[in-house]
Amino acid sequence: MKPLDPRLLSHAASARRFFVLGAALGAVQTASIVGFAWLVTHLIVSAIAGERVVELLPWFGALLVVIAVRSAATWGMEAISARAAAKVKSELRSKLLASIAKLGPAWLTGTSSSRLTTLAGPGLGALDTYFAKYLPQLILTAIAAPVLIVVMALWDLPSAITVIITLPLIPVFMILIGWATEKVQKRQWTALSTLATGFLEVVEGLSTLKIFGRAERQPARIREVTDGYRVATMKVLRLSFMSGFALELLASLSVALIAVTIGIQLINRDMTLEVGLFVLLLAPEVYLPLRQVGAQFHAAADGVAASDDVFSIIEEAERAPAPSDVRTTAAGRPIGAGLQHRGLAFTGITVGYETRTVLRDYSLVVPPGEVTAIVGPSGAGKSTLLGVARGTVGASGAVTIDGEQLTGDRRRAAIAWMGQSASLIEGTVAENVALGQPEAAPDEVRVALADAGLEFIDGERMLGVAGAGLSGGQSQRVALARTLLRARRLDCPVVLFDEPSSALDAATEQRIAAAFRSLAQEGRAVLVVSHRRALVASADSVHTIERLETVANA
Repeated sequence: MKPLDPRLLSHAASARRFFVLGAALGAVQTASIVGFAWLVTHLIVSAIAGERVVELLPWFGALLVVIAVRSAATWGMEAISARAAAKVKSELRSKLLASIAKLGPAWLTGTSSSRLTTLAGPGLGALDTYFAKYLPQLILTAIAAPVLIVVMALWDLPSAITVIITLPLIPVFMILIGWATEKVQKRQWTALSTLATGFLEVVEGLSTLKIFGRAERQPARIREVTDGYRVATMKVLRLSFMSGFALELLASLSVALIAVTIGIQLINRDMTLEVGLFVLLLAPEVYLPLRQVGAQFHAAADGVAASDDVFSIIEEAERAPAPSDVRTTAAGRPIGAGLQHRGLAFTGITVGYETRTVLRDYSLVVPPGEVTAIVGPSGAGKSTLLGVARGTVGASGAVTIDGEQLTGDRRRAAIAWMGQSASLIEGTVAENVALGQPEAAPDEVRVALADAGLEFIDGERMLGVAGAGLSGGQSQRVALARTLLRARRLDCPVVLFDEPSSALDAATEQRIAAAFRSLAQEGRAVLVVSHRRALVASADSVHTIERLETVANA
């Protein structure tokens, strides 16, 4: 890991301001160190020479001023470090979210959501230590070490030469220890990501696990992953303490070597007490910031590893082609909306996952003004085809909407869709229907609910987490109302449905089929994936997708 990643300066403006202010405060601290050593030396030598306390009082006052200045500079460094950490975390989180949005759903489906959550949460949160403890010492090392060596050389050249010879040993040992701990720190970060992913999977699938009697085994699994994270953390801490001991030992031996040299010169009367004491007071201050850099580097390792992952995502988004903007009219609809729809067309679509090809050279035209149904066995690729249409599944071939190959925001704005999961949130029924369309009028929400067969439900009815308070069929119809509202408000030329009636009875299913028919009569291309015979029978055309044999991808 690099002591300072230059990408931090390019992606976070607050970091650049921090280094400018930090350098100024570091210079003040360095000057106060020199002033403190000189004043203490002068007071001690003067007292030994027999000067009266009254004569020394001005020097005591000057010493107190220097101590106050150094304390203020140290406090100022801590204050700007905390402020910079908060701002940099905010900037990086904003850029991370913007990058995820730019990379799009197709990228997001191949990435663990728990990993991204851990990255944006505890991962970037570890930058507090990086800014509060590590970077201030790094700045002070870069400023104080050369200045103090020059001052020592002006007073006693042999001591300065000793420092120049011994000082590089500390970063050499830091590098060696860093190589030894880098793999351990990466394993710790991987263990934390695995723990977050495993816990999320257990929580999401808890109801299924209870149904099949597997819930009792999950605490042991979580305990095993947690124990792995504990072991990895303790290894990092053990190496951190060992590295701190090694750096302290090197610095202590180096200062002792300078002290012995000064002592010999004092005995031989080759040096005055004033020079020897001044140089001896400066010697530990040369090594101190560098020792602290080595000690704090391990404490900030989590933040460094997390920021490296964040930079990778940001740079991947920067390399990705920018999606075309959605141009809208004054009414908020995309330009071109309301013109003659020409439907949805798939040409030569091929999709594969690992060693299995799901769709191979598949073509289909979903004409406007019709309801098209897709049937086939589970795993044949029906939902995958809808993912290709939405742009969330990578595939070779072409997808055109109204005769154009739309990408990014333009494609998303042209499609309204309903997935197998209702994906409801905590809030009112009306808020769930208008999700993504917050400017929708109450009358529009009521019409959408009525078309979905929910005219008896109060739009202000409050739902719990994940739509708690509704039955499975009612949740599906709320999701259907949301899709109807989006399709009509944005005048989407394409509407997709994935198993929209799996939890509905036959009578309600007929109302759903009527809603699909009304969408088609408005000139939209409606594509429905379903296993329900009644819904398939109501479609204008039916296409079957057969499951391909498992073969290696070309």
